[in-house]
Amino acid sequence: MDSQRVDLFIMSNSKHFESFQLPAIKQQLLNLPEEKWIRIQYVQFKDPTTALIISLIGGCLGIDRFYIGDSGLGIAKLLTCGGFYVWTIVDWFLIMGATKEKNLQQFQQALTY
Repeated sequence: MDSQRVDLFIMSNSKHFESFQLPAIKQQLLNLPEEKWIRIQYVQFKDPTTALIISLIGGCLGIDRFYIGDSGLGIAKLLTCGGFYVWTIVDWFLIMGATKEKNLQQFQQALTY
């Protein structure tokens, strides 16, 4: 893979991943065959800042978990009113990391197909 293209991908998508994950992602992209590159370009990563804002506004309803794709946890938060608001407050601190982990899973999944 072209190093310039990989660097551009890393620069434009670095906010979607943890900083310690970026070197491994870069290495995987450099070893990626050309025909899989298009698939990686079309992956829509979730923005961690947007997830935090959603969590602050509608976290007690589980909207933040639905946004990142955790439907089961979203339903649980919805039925328990955000774990009686305890889970909601905890998610204010954890949702950005959870979003970045989901983005990494999406990236890995796009590499395998």
